[in-house]
Amino acid sequence: MTLPTKHIRSQGPVLATLGRTVFTAAMRKVTGKVPPELGPLPGVELRTELPPRPRDLVRDYVRFCGGDPGRYKHVLPAHLWPQWGFPLAAQTLAAIPYPIFKVLNGGCRVEINGELPIDEPLEVRAQLVSIDDDGRRAVLEQRVVTGTPSAPDAVVATLYAIVPLGGSETKPKLKTGAKPKTKARVPADATELGRWKLAANAGLSFAMLTGDFNPVHWVPSYARAFGFRNTILHGFATMAKAWEGLVRSRYAGDPSRLRSFDVQFTKPLTLPAKVGLYLRPGLRPGQDHDKVWVGPAPGGSAYLVGEARAKGTD
Repeated sequence: MTLPTKHIRSQGPVLATLGRTVFTAAMRKVTGKVPPELGPLPGVELRTELPPRPRDLVRDYVRFCGGDPGRYKHVLPAHLWPQWGFPLAAQTLAAIPYPIFKVLNGGCRVEINGELPIDEPLEVRAQLVSIDDDGRRAVLEQRVVTGTPSAPDAVVATLYAIVPLGGSETKPKLKTGAKPKTKARVPADATELGRWKLAANAGLSFAMLTGDFNPVHWVPSYARAFGFRNTILHGFATMAKAWEGLVRSRYAGDPSRLRSFDVQFTKPLTLPAKVGLYLRPGLRPGQDHDKVWVGPAPGGSAYLVGEARAKGTD
């Protein structure tokens, strides 16, 4: 896929937020200035209204994700929410007492209560819900709600940002008792739904489509400085491609059949790569959730582990 450079002009709000975040973090490091005191949680709910998303941006984004643009002539893909929700979500972290540079994407849950009409303005709300700090890492729970005048609260995304603390920094210890997790792997008996060949510039393409220009996704030297072999794909890109793979293979191409998708990003996906989408369907069709993995092969380490529920299930 040719790099979608024309869509950079649509990413002004995200780029402005990223710039302010980087500048603020850099100034804190230089001056030693302490961030403003974090108030009680849940925090204040921030709100904004945005114009409809450009149709050509939606079309190219869906193609990148492996979906059918024809299915999105009248509605927005729910998994595009980071493109408009990230700037407001970032503002909810202005007062957190943690190093912004270290924030990692741990996963998210997206609940679809209705479809987002493509030609209506977006009404977006974001809130910092909770902080779970055990001294080794802090997990920041945020909620982003998107609706339109005719479809309020259509998409509710709960995201989990992880800040490694390394045990050497003194932070408020809110909760304890976390146990080490075993490495997530693709089960040997999982069914392969499809495979993707991800180019070295896949992170840059996704950045141009969503505005998330974190250099770890498109600047190799920056990624290597953080200990990666090369750039890594956005977690939300992996989620979106898995989402569209499910729609195509599990829901007969109909995105409206998916009710929720809950994912964890369990391992960085270094680019370029060849990976597969794997499924273990619910044991009782129509009642249980489907389990989903993205990984190199059955038995291999998983980059994403998820649960999908279709409409009409318990």
